This record gives sequence, structure tokens and C-alpha cells, in this order.
Amino acid sequence: MTRIEVTVDGAKVSDDVEPRMLLVQYLREKLGKTGTVIGCDTSNCGACTVHLDGRSVKSCNVLAVQADGHEVTTIEGLATNGELHPMQAAFHECHALQCGFCTPGMIMQSIDLLNDNPKPDEKQIREGIEGNLCRCTGYHNIVRAVQTASGQEVGK
Repeated sequence: MTRIEVTVDGAKVSDDVEPRMLLVQYLREKLGKTGTVIGCDTSNCGACTVHLDGRSVKSCNVLAVQADGHEVTTIEGLATNGELHPMQAAFHECHALQCGFCTPGMIMQSIDLLNDNPKPDEKQIREGIEGNLCRCTGYHNIVRAVQTASGQEVGK
């Protein structure tokens, strides 16, 4: 076992973990952060995307011990004082989900995209989320949600 100290959604936690435990497993099994979804365990789908020190990572591709001393933000950590994060609100407003399985990872990736490029065009959005798969929507409403969250006028 290895002792780690990590800040998750603003709360400092300290735990003993197996050195081979994935961050996604740690978040879900040890901390109950089940909004971080296990989709493929191969880093292909992006459903497990979280922010590590403010940058999106696929948590099935990161060991929990690698997060030691760092800050992790999950989908559960985005809302503030009961208010949805603007990206969460935009996904809701634009109906950018169907089954919802990819939604947490897609939102986390989209926030990182806007941090890098606050006003991306449609092509840049599609390229920015290409590592996150949605099996239901065809991405049209997801792109609209990212545009809406960025403050761009979007045709309905």
C-alpha cells in the first residue's frame, strides 16, 4: 500500500492505495465519486475524464499514486453553491445528452477546451472533443452546448 494525499473537489483526502489502482477506481470506489464513469478501461472513450491540476485527463489512464499531491476535479465538483457550472447548464439547455453515459467526461473535456480556446468555432470544438465518444447524439447538440457555454450566439 502507498499513502497518497490529494485534493478532490476542494477537499483534502489522504488514503492508502494499491500502487496499481487507477485514479478512476480510487474516485469511484474509495471516494464515491460515481459521476466519473468507467467506460472502456483503455482510454478510448473519455467517459472517465476529470481535471488533474486543471487539465483534462482520462482517469482510467492515470494511477491514483500519480495524483498524490495534486488537485482533482470531478463532475461532482463543478457546481458551486447549488448552481450548475456554465458548461453543465449549457448541456442541459441544449439537450446535449441522450443516455448521459458520456456526459460527465464530455463536460470535463469541453471545459478544458474553453480554457485553451474561449471562442472555438465548430471545427475546433469537434477536434477538441474528439477523444471523447458519444454513442447516441451525433455530437450536434454537444457542439451547440460548448458554443453556448462560450457565450457565442447559436442558431436553434
